[in-house]
Amino acid sequence: MANDPLEVADTSGLTDADWAEINKLKAAYKSGGKRALSKGLKELAIDPVRMIRVIGALFPREVSEGIRDRLAAEGITRDDLLEMIRKAESPAKKEH
Repeated sequence: MANDPLEVADTSGLTDADWAEINKLKAAYKSGGKRALSKGLKELAIDPVRMIRVIGALFPREVSEGIRDRLAAEGITRDDLLEMIRKAESPAKKEH
């Protein structure tokens, strides 16, 4: 669709469930405009991880910049973030 405000710009990392949400948002916008889209986004916000993936697929630059700005406002550097990711990905030590 020409001038589609919900055109997917980045498909990397999207799951089938994410695509279903994107299609629901597109259908809501097509049938009910901004008001219906807003309602759909509120429903999507129940799952913040999915919402970030979906919104990030639609607006990757804006989401990336927003996250970067928020991390900077919290004083979290790139190195801090990489360390957090490394710790989260390493196997947890089990205590008995």
